Amino acid sequence: MHENILLSLAAIVVMGLGAQWLAWRLRLPSILLLLAAGFAAGHVGLGFIKPEALFAELLFPIVSLSVAVILFEGGLTLRLSEVRETGKVVLSLILLGALVTWGLTTAAAYWILGFDIKLAVLFGALLIVTGPTVVLPLLRQVRPGVQIRNILKWEGILNDPLGAIIAVLVFQALFVGLSDTGGKLDLMHAAEGLLEAALIGGGLGVVGAVSLLFCLKRYWIPDYLQSSITLMMVVVVFALSNYLQEESGILGVTVMGLCIPNQRMVAVRHIIEFKENLRVLLISALFIVLSARIELSDLQKLDWRAALFAGALILLVRPASVFLSSMRSGLSIREKLFLSWMAPRGIVAAAVASIFALRLHALNEDAIKKGIEGGLNLAGMDELVPVTFLLICSTIFIYGLTARPLAIRLGVAQANPQGVLFIGAHRWVRQLAAVLRDQGIEVLLADSNRTNINEAKMDGFKTFLGNVLSDDAAEEMNLGGISRLVAMTPNDDANCLAGLHFREAFERRELYQLSESADAGHEGGGITHLRCRELGDGSLDYSSMESLFFGGASVKAVSLGDEFSFEDLAARYKGAFVPLFLIDSAGLLHVFTTDTGLSPAAGDKVILIAGADGDAGKEEA
Repeated sequence: MHENILLSLAAIVVMGLGAQWLAWRLRLPSILLLLAAGFAAGHVGLGFIKPEALFAELLFPIVSLSVAVILFEGGLTLRLSEVRETGKVVLSLILLGALVTWGLTTAAAYWILGFDIKLAVLFGALLIVTGPTVVLPLLRQVRPGVQIRNILKWEGILNDPLGAIIAVLVFQALFVGLSDTGGKLDLMHAAEGLLEAALIGGGLGVVGAVSLLFCLKRYWIPDYLQSSITLMMVVVVFALSNYLQEESGILGVTVMGLCIPNQRMVAVRHIIEFKENLRVLLISALFIVLSARIELSDLQKLDWRAALFAGALILLVRPASVFLSSMRSGLSIREKLFLSWMAPRGIVAAAVASIFALRLHALNEDAIKKGIEGGLNLAGMDELVPVTFLLICSTIFIYGLTARPLAIRLGVAQANPQGVLFIGAHRWVRQLAAVLRDQGIEVLLADSNRTNINEAKMDGFKTFLGNVLSDDAAEEMNLGGISRLVAMTPNDDANCLAGLHFREAFERRELYQLSESADAGHEGGGITHLRCRELGDGSLDYSSMESLFFGGASVKAVSLGDEFSFEDLAARYKGAFVPLFLIDSAGLLHVFTTDTGLSPAAGDKVILIAGADGDAGKEEA
């Protein structure tokens, strides 16, 4: 018995993270593969994962705590500086947009699905949420402009607690005491509950954040316990909030997550990184577990009306919500169309729908025991969870496969961002950037030296003047078309820090820097674990680059063909060259490093540094 439980738990972890990795390799939304894996492993498929038997009564408490951690991590990603220009749109989407979504979804559930009107109102409240667990991975895949990305991120993270709280209050107003009183509508109770949830959840979230920061500022918590105690505080705020006011805990942890990064007293980057890793594990496990609960008989209850309902939400409800909420916002029609095509539902909708289904069935059994003929007699009660999962699957599938092509078609994202962010804007960096720009590669030069930046501006480059290690630097730079960083400052440690700072914006494999200077003083590469990948053949430190260009070296772009191979190029230059970049025949940019093993072929272009004595021997392109 214990061995079977252990194998099931191991299978959840392996399948969850395996689906994440496979989605990364195939460039697909990870949630699609997670749902597929959960269905395959659960009642619909092979049946070797049975969440009810595995977790028993602990299933939904575990799900609730996991959702709390996910929403806390989502709050950690929010920066108040991001909504300077889009704050009105975000506020309108989570207030007016939520009301529009609620009303239209209620109507669709009542008229299309045939739900009882009370259940339709509850379902409409539940589907206010848009799901940061799905939106954030999609945004990383689509890479839209900063403004659109910030709107969708803030809406997704703030909508989840709002929608869940409203749904719980609607449930209490419509169904608590239903078996005794017939379900008298109590709007005053719902309004009081909403106010209490905001005060209790928001207040405890602020208290939790202030308490944690107070302890961190005074070094009362050792470094190795800081992430763990932060997690403990999240659990305490969530549990205490829920104890005082049902479902206010998710608002509490979201507010706590929002407060922690938007302060200047304490560095919390290490805490944020820990929570990001934990979030991936929790999302993977939760989608496997919740989709494994669905039984084939539940799916067989669905018919064409469920598909029509999903289509109405995607094609009518979401566009209506966006266009009404964004009137006089300054957003273009193209931006509004893309916002209208990004409203996937995620783990919160699945979890809350499952909890409501259990409670409604319990109320139904209670009503039958009390002699009420037919129980609650709520049309659609058995379809609540299957329709929710159909909506989750359909929105994830449709948005996941079409969001990026649509964003490219609408011009809110680039088809294949290949741009380079150069940290440093001195003379030979500008020369290298100019050659890349001539080949159609977008470049951005960042430097704290005003003279370098002014000269870069005169050369027509996009620039950033300031400290690239500041919290707001990445947002101010607008990295929509940039996919890699090359740090080329005279300070080797600053290059390392720049790579560390931008790990949230770029994949680690796309972070590059100059080689460590011989006189840097780090014997044996003492900070190797902090370094980015080294540009070129490992010999290019700052001083050697200065010597090369002081001696007359230049940057060239050389085309390769059937009669002029990379080996011919090396022979013509007699070794007096260092290849830096490769643009293949498809227009993709690759970087030469000691561990890339690039093999340039006919049709490619090589960006190289040629010594003053080198003989090009081939017309450059």
